[in-house]
Amino acid sequence: MTQITDFNASELSGRIHQRQVSCTEVMQAYLARIEQLNPTYNAIVNLAPADTLLAQARTCDAELALGQSRGWLHGIPQAIKDTGHAVGFPTTFGSTVLQAALPAKDSIMTERMKAAGAIVIGKTNMPELGLGSHTFNTLFGPTPNAWDTAVSAGGSSGGAAVALAQRLLPVADGSDFMGSLRNPAGWNHIFGMRPSQGRVPFGPGADVWVDQLGTEGPMARSVRDLARLLATQSGHDARQPLSLNGSVDASDLRYTPDALRGLRVGWLGDLNGHLAMEDGILDVCQEALQHMAGHGAQVSAIGLGFDTQALWDCWLVWRRALVGPKVAALLQIPGAKDQLKPEALWEHENSLKLSFMDFMQASQTRSAFYQHLLGLFGQYDVLALPVAQTWPFALQERWPQHIGASAMDTYHRWMECTIYATLAGLPAISLPAGFHPTHGWPMGVQLIGKPQGDLALLQVAAAYEAVRGDWLQKRPA
Repeated sequence: MTQITDFNASELSGRIHQRQVSCTEVMQAYLARIEQLNPTYNAIVNLAPADTLLAQARTCDAELALGQSRGWLHGIPQAIKDTGHAVGFPTTFGSTVLQAALPAKDSIMTERMKAAGAIVIGKTNMPELGLGSHTFNTLFGPTPNAWDTAVSAGGSSGGAAVALAQRLLPVADGSDFMGSLRNPAGWNHIFGMRPSQGRVPFGPGADVWVDQLGTEGPMARSVRDLARLLATQSGHDARQPLSLNGSVDASDLRYTPDALRGLRVGWLGDLNGHLAMEDGILDVCQEALQHMAGHGAQVSAIGLGFDTQALWDCWLVWRRALVGPKVAALLQIPGAKDQLKPEALWEHENSLKLSFMDFMQASQTRSAFYQHLLGLFGQYDVLALPVAQTWPFALQERWPQHIGASAMDTYHRWMECTIYATLAGLPAISLPAGFHPTHGWPMGVQLIGKPQGDLALLQVAAAYEAVRGDWLQKRPA
């Protein structure tokens, strides 16, 4: 039974549909592993009762016996990140203020994953309100790293990443505003992808026109699973008018090194010293890129060529403008101010100081940056950066106060390396890059693709996986 949880989602799907293993056996295996490991890792929260989940699995078996399949995720357990609605489960956002907030409907992404056959078993843990790339909250507690329980799992999709790495789930969803699919993937030795803006409709939410920086997306232990889940999640939905038409057809991806031949990679590193970076991170990322170069990629160290401080100032305005109203809505709940984390109150207080002129000027900076990147993409196929500027830090630490001699002036400055794909609305993928030389903590390298270049980015990842296949199979104790 324990071997069932070793299969990636695509392998498991094949075995279910070939009747080599039943959906009931799959559910039993995952529930047993969750019972064994989740008390330590706290990756899955609000788990549904076992008898309820086993009844759903038996229904899936009965359907297969009649030759009926809901889709490639038929009978496969799935826990939704706690930012997404799933009927029957509270959408808490990791906050005591919302611990009893039961949704009336599924979110768009949950609908699509259920339609493909997934059985929702619970939610995955996250930082309160998704703020900060460190998964802890007062409602459920912290989620430690899959490789070392003394350090952070990253975030905000930390529960999803740890559940994948520790085989509590075969595949997982997450969301990404400031690296929330990329940082925890890099810190747990799995793949995470932030899709192009609009590729996966996020919501529906209170605003469908301006609030587009956050997006949902896939996490997986293999590129094939990553691509298949993105295909399930993507496509236009009328409730999100800016969502992109068409799904991502990943059926023609080639899982060979061929796609690396002639690939032009622009290595941005630490942006010529602008990004404070802990020792060893650039080294493991460059080593990962050298594996690509060994199969024909052309890796060039380049500068960003844009005012990085202007981009950070732009980011602060956009972040406050989008987070502030969400916190303001929660502050209408009696007692909420005393329960919300200080980082949320800080975002709200600063949002009150913004003028419309501030926002429009930040939007113009963002637009100019996007146009600038179009020029870079005339010379390079992908741009590369680390997924984080620090190694996983102590679990009890709220956020890194310093990187070397550089003080971090906000709770998220240590994640500045993730804002560039977000501001430009570009697809970005986190690839496992290497490990800390003494502590064994994982680190990822992010590749940023061209506008709506999700499929091309997945092809690069598939080729990288082919090059480093055995090494990528390393798993935590």
